[in-house]
Amino acid sequence: MKHAGAETAQPRPTRPGDIGRRVARRRQLLGLSRQDVADRAGMAPGYVEYVESSAEAFDTVTLTRLAAALGTSAQELLGGGRDIPPGRALTAAHPALEELPEEECWSRLTPGGIGRVALSTDNGPVILPVNYRIHDGAVVYRTGTGSIPASAAGNRVAFEVDHIDEAQRSGWSVMVSGLAVRVDDQVAVEQLMRQGDPDPWAGGERDVWIGIAPTTITGRTISLPSASPPEGGPGQAAA
Repeated sequence: MKHAGAETAQPRPTRPGDIGRRVARRRQLLGLSRQDVADRAGMAPGYVEYVESSAEAFDTVTLTRLAAALGTSAQELLGGGRDIPPGRALTAAHPALEELPEEECWSRLTPGGIGRVALSTDNGPVILPVNYRIHDGAVVYRTGTGSIPASAAGNRVAFEVDHIDEAQRSGWSVMVSGLAVRVDDQVAVEQLMRQGDPDPWAGGERDVWIGIAPTTITGRTISLPSASPPEGGPGQAAA
C-alpha cells in the first residue's frame, strides 16, 4: 500500500481501480482540479494523480485525508454502499447510450461469471442468478434436480449479464434469448466437468446442466462523455 506522504514520482498504471475512479469522479463533480485536492489534503498533486490512476489499495491515512478534501467519507471512497442496489448515484450529464454489436456482446459474455436467467413458472415469471460459462456457442449453467432453474429446459428463456460502475455512472448489459435445453450428452457433460466451471456458489448437488442456444443477442452500454484533461495535464506534479 502507498502512503500519502510519498512525494517522489510514482509510475502511472494504465488502468485505475475502483478507489481511483471514485476519487476522480468526486473531484470532477465538485469542479476541483488535482491541485485543489492536493492543497486541501496536504499532498503533492502528482500523488493525487497517482491515486486516481492506480489499481491498488491505499492506507487509512491516505483515504481519510482524501475523503476530507472531497467532502465525503473514507467508507464512500471504498464503496461503502455496496450492500444497497447499484444505480443510486446521481445521473451523469449527457450520458452516451449505445447499442453493442453482436461481436462485442459475445466478448462480454465469454469470460463467464454470474448472470440472471428469466423464465416463466406456474406462479408467474421468475428471474434467478446463476453461475454460467459459454460452451460451444451456448450459455451453460449447472443447477439441482427439481429446482426452478432446471425447469427452464424445453422453454424459451432470457438470460442477462451486466456490469455497473457506480463511480463512473457507466455500465453495460447483454441479453440472450433462446431455447433452454437439458444437456444430457454424456461426452459433453464430462467435458464440462473437466473444465471445472461453472462452479455454483450456492454449493450442494448440482448435477443438471442447462444450455441456452441464443436466437437473439443484444446489448447496450452507457458511459460518460469524454472529459477534458485536468488543469496542468499529467506529469505537472509539484515538488
